Amino acid sequence: MTETVKRRTAISDSIRYVGFDDVEREIFESQYPTEGISYNSYVILDEKTAIMDTVDERGGDAFIGNVKETLKDKKPDYLIIHHMEPDHAWGVGKLCELYPDIKILGSAMVGQMLSQFFDDTVKSKFEAVKEGDTLSLGSHTLQFIMAPMVHWPEVMVSYEQSEKVLFSADAFGTFGALEHDEEWIADSSHYYFNIVGKYGMQVQALLKKAADLDIKVIAPLHGPVHKEDIGQVIETYDRWSRYEPERRGIFIPYASIHGNTKKAVLQFAKELEAKGETVVTMDLTEEDVSEAVEQAFLYDRVIFAASTYDTEIFPPMNDLLHHLKIKLYQKRKVGIIENGSWAPGAAKKMREYLEAMKDITIAEPVITIRSVRKPSDDEKFEALAEAMKG
Repeated sequence: MTETVKRRTAISDSIRYVGFDDVEREIFESQYPTEGISYNSYVILDEKTAIMDTVDERGGDAFIGNVKETLKDKKPDYLIIHHMEPDHAWGVGKLCELYPDIKILGSAMVGQMLSQFFDDTVKSKFEAVKEGDTLSLGSHTLQFIMAPMVHWPEVMVSYEQSEKVLFSADAFGTFGALEHDEEWIADSSHYYFNIVGKYGMQVQALLKKAADLDIKVIAPLHGPVHKEDIGQVIETYDRWSRYEPERRGIFIPYASIHGNTKKAVLQFAKELEAKGETVVTMDLTEEDVSEAVEQAFLYDRVIFAASTYDTEIFPPMNDLLHHLKIKLYQKRKVGIIENGSWAPGAAKKMREYLEAMKDITIAEPVITIRSVRKPSDDEKFEALAEAMKG
């Protein structure tokens, strides 16, 4: 384990990091581009010992080696499962093989899911805990707090009372390998809006519970341990989970077939900038859709621009709108630009997507260009610029 990883995961002599920093992972969950990712796990050493989650199969050997090195001749008494997704629970079966007397603790739904992933030998070691239950390990006491749908239904978090550590499952996590030494905020919005973002109401419920705790350390399942930045992290999650924008400005994702829609967007972006607007454009045919989802949530206004394709929306834009719909995109002012050479239909379909979302204001006019933007279109673009003012 490098000095960078040690520094970014250190808690105390009694709470040791045994996770795995995957610097080679380029795609997470078979869809999200990332420059590595960490799978975090801890061991609490006391009169009784507890392992806090496991790791992805990719880091299995390193994880088991870290556990053995940390425990030495001791055997773990408990495995605490906060989240059953395979990138955190692969090692459950392996630990049961190595330590047959280990007891597994988790929410009631963890018990159901164990049977889906592992055989009955693993399930026989399980005991359910509920909201407010505590577990004494000696000088350390774990308090269990249910956090369903942050972001799976079985999720809980644990608060260690003596060192004031919140083991927060996937909450407050981020993409990016620990070794890269990025600030948490660098990849956290990409992670939040694509992994957790749909469940803002449930995140708010967890934040209300966390407000009653004296938290000195947050240890998520992905990314660095938080100490000095706890206030910023919680404030950021509060804002994001209320679907409030992070930035003032206009984000324009566009999907252009032959380049004419792109030219129209880039010209319009310059016109908006000349009016004092901050504008960010993104070519959906070149960038991953998850990057566009992130930007759409970060900015307070978005203009969707797409070509018509087979009388529908050009697929890269359709993909973005689908993702925004399932992530519960809301509370934004948006504009629509379509391009169609012979039967423009993208605007109608984009409007249908957006009108089905919560608290979305569609600015008028909706612009239709026919093949290329012409001087005769300038008045419409000027009107849309006026309507999109923040």
